[in-house]
Amino acid sequence: MEEQKQLTVQEKVEMALQMCRPYLQADGGDVELVRITDDGIAEVRLQGMCGGCPMSQMTLRAGIERAVLQCAPEIKRVEAVK
Repeated sequence: MEEQKQLTVQEKVEMALQMCRPYLQADGGDVELVRITDDGIAEVRLQGMCGGCPMSQMTLRAGIERAVLQCAPEIKRVEAVK
């Protein structure tokens, strides 16, 4: 029986961001994982049109954070950084 490699927290977060990317890119934006803090906060940078969009907080909470928490339950929350 082949052993399955356990994904790291960073790999799980990247997988979640990859699922969000097509929606962000359709609106001229993107997202980049900056780092994961020791206390479980994923810091991301919204890029392109998403960076200055008035809806970016909603996108962050309802879209990106929801996907990240689903894929990586070790993460407590997602924060946008400049």
